Amino acid sequence: MSSSSLKGSCLCGAIKYEVTSILPQMAHCHCTMCRKFHGAAFATFGVARSADFKWLQGKEKLKTYRADNGAARQFCEDCGSSLTFAASDCDGLFVEFSLGTLDSPLAIKPDAHIYCRYKADWYEPNDALPKFPEGRDSSE
Repeated sequence: MSSSSLKGSCLCGAIKYEVTSILPQMAHCHCTMCRKFHGAAFATFGVARSADFKWLQGKEKLKTYRADNGAARQFCEDCGSSLTFAASDCDGLFVEFSLGTLDSPLAIKPDAHIYCRYKADWYEPNDALPKFPEGRDSSE
C-alpha cells in the first residue's frame, strides 16, 4: 500500500521520521514484551521496506534495548517513546514501527491481533479482526 509521505515522531519531538509506503499487514501485538515496552494492552506496528523509511531528525537520540531472545526495540533516550522493533532474525530489509507515533493520518487499518496467547488478562479483543495465538502463521 502506498501512502504519500507519512510523518512520525516521538513524544518530545526530538526524533522524527518519514515513511513513504507501508505494507498492508499491520497487527496489534499482544506479546508480553510489547505490552511491557508500550505500557499498554497491546502495541500496533506497521511495516515498511527499509528504503521507504528514513529518520529525518534525532537519529543520535535513538537507544536500543536488546531482549534475551535477540529482538531489538528502539526508543527515544529523552522521552522513552517506542519507535521500532526488529526480530532477532531481521535481515534489515524491513522496518517495523509503532503506528502510535505517526503524526499523519493513516488510511489503512490494522488487520489482525497476534500473540493473543499472551494477552493481558484484563483486556479482551472483541473486534472482528482475526486473532492468532502466536504469529500470523499460527492457527486461530
